[in-house]
Amino acid sequence: MNEIKALAERIKAANKVVVFTGAGVSAASGVPTFRDPGGLWDKYRPEDLANESAFRKDPSLVWSWYQWRKKLILNCEPNGAHIALAALERDTKDFLLVTQNVDGLHQRAGSSKIRCLHGDIFINKCLDCGDLSNSNFVEFEEPVTCNKCGSFYRPGVVWFGESLDAGVLRESWLAAERCDLFFSVGTAASVQPAASLISVAKASGAFVVEVNPNGSYASTGVDMIIKRPAEEFFPDLLVAFG
Repeated sequence: MNEIKALAERIKAANKVVVFTGAGVSAASGVPTFRDPGGLWDKYRPEDLANESAFRKDPSLVWSWYQWRKKLILNCEPNGAHIALAALERDTKDFLLVTQNVDGLHQRAGSSKIRCLHGDIFINKCLDCGDLSNSNFVEFEEPVTCNKCGSFYRPGVVWFGESLDAGVLRESWLAAERCDLFFSVGTAASVQPAASLISVAKASGAFVVEVNPNGSYASTGVDMIIKRPAEEFFPDLLVAFG
């Protein structure tokens, strides 16, 4: 409890707070990863579906996989971590949430100061002209064509073989360099370049806190380790922040 009170005081004193989240934040909401067993989809490797070549070869197959995933996610609700982080954003003068998750649960909980490194599964963009749709197309069983160029809309996520959005990565990097307090939450810190944000924050002088009951590849380089589930820890932190 003393750790929580100390962290609450650090948040109040910080000029800038950055929270970096991974799949572990959504685990308590029941969000399946794309590697979880899925009946029909067990015979496919994610790497063989989540790429541009696969979509161009068989748009209906890849589209169906993403529609299945969207519907699973929509049956999940934000948990205590999502809700508490949204509340901390509202009560902190300079706050940024950087997430590797594509499930949209942070946004549904109320987070708005957010950068999605790997995109958002509910955003669709044209495969060729890049036009963004104003619909999530959840109810469409077949791929939808772009109104501007006639190509297909694809999920707005980063596929295998693609680079992260340069602008989103740059903004996240700068925030990590400029923050006083950095939380790494529910991530194994194994996926690059996203995981480098932890070392960037540390090298720039931030106090780095890891919230992960299982530890991570970055554990040896942080200032404090909280071995508790995020959905338990952040509500307690919010109470202490008061």
